[in-house]
Formats: sequence, structure tokens, C-alpha cells
Amino acid sequence: MATHTAYDAVIFDNDGVLTIPTDRDVLVEAMDDAFETVGITDPSADHIETLLSPDVSSLRRVAADHGVDPDDLWAAREDAAIAAQLAELRTGRKRHYDDVTTLESLAVPTAIVSNNQHETIGNVLEHCELAVDVWYGREPTLEGIERKKPTPYYLEQALADLAVENPLFVGDSRVDIGAADAAGVDAAFIRRDHRTDYELSSEPAHEIESLTALTELV
Repeated sequence: MATHTAYDAVIFDNDGVLTIPTDRDVLVEAMDDAFETVGITDPSADHIETLLSPDVSSLRRVAADHGVDPDDLWAAREDAAIAAQLAELRTGRKRHYDDVTTLESLAVPTAIVSNNQHETIGNVLEHCELAVDVWYGREPTLEGIERKKPTPYYLEQALADLAVENPLFVGDSRVDIGAADAAGVDAAFIRRDHRTDYELSSEPAHEIESLTALTELV
């Protein structure tokens, strides 16, 4: 008799789920570098904060304040973030969690859907020696900003590639749970150390403390 599988694929967020989040100071420094690339030498703290996690309108507003093209500013931002995170991977400061070995024991397809850049996820896979069937980070464009979770755009792309009917999405943030809800799939919230007091706005199907718990779910 065939064994029953509760889920036919597992899709993971990356930062805070598979790898430790990039140190905030590293990303702030990368934002400084991005502004300098387009000729802005003394950006305000507010503008650095906006560039860290903008929507398209706030990015356009910052670019207009400095008289630069928003596409040029965003391209510089993405290049700086990719380079900074690659340096963190190379030094081992950004590394995978020990329990990612669980991925090797899952008897279903796996994927990554991240709000980080597609190139950064490729670098993570290479340096952390992770193997998944499908992976999506966002494009380094203004369209990529609009397609970030909780928009389910990239999650739905991964689902189409995997051609599965009942996947589980594992994330560590409200936007992950929101993307899963929008795509109509179950979510598992992983409560890592950096999420001890983190409150969710909607209830996930599962809450876990380690990826090892997935072996009981699939």
C-alpha cells in the first residue's frame, strides 16, 4: 500500500529559514555604497531606511529628491546588496542553519521563494551547498519590488514549475504567511531565535521550531 504524503512539495523562504539573516549593519553600509554609486554622498537616515525596503513610490520619491533616475538608483542598490551578501557568504558570517540537512531527507520536491535577489539566492545555493529543485528570488528591477511577498507572484511561479497540488510553504515572517494565504497553500511558520517575540497577523497551518519537524509533515 502506498504511503500517504500530507504535502507533495516543500517551498522555503531563505533568510531566517535556511540561512541566518544578513546583519543589518552590512546592508546599511551597502545602501551607502549604492547612493555613492549614483553620486549621493550624504544620504539621510530616512533615505537609507527607504532604500533598504522600499515600495516603488517611495523609491521614486527618494530618487526625485536627489535628482537621479529611480532605475539607476535601484540597480546600484541591488548590485551593492548582492556584493555585500556574497562577501558575507564567503567569510562564513552568513551561513546555513544546521537543520537544513533535513532537506536531504524529504521525499518530495523542494524549492526556495525569497524576497532577496535571484542572484543572491544562487550565491546561497552555491556557498551553502544546498540543492533544491526550483528557486526564485526577485528580479533586480522595479517590477521585482512589486512582485515581492506578500504578493504571491514568485510563489505561484514555483508552484507552476513544480506542478504540485498540495505544497507547504515554510517562512519566518508575516509576508511569507500572507503570500501562502494569497496562493491558497498551507504555511508553516518557523520560530527561530530572531522571532522569539514576533507576532503573526494570521494563523499559519503549522508552527515549528526546527526544520526537522518537517519530516513529520510530509
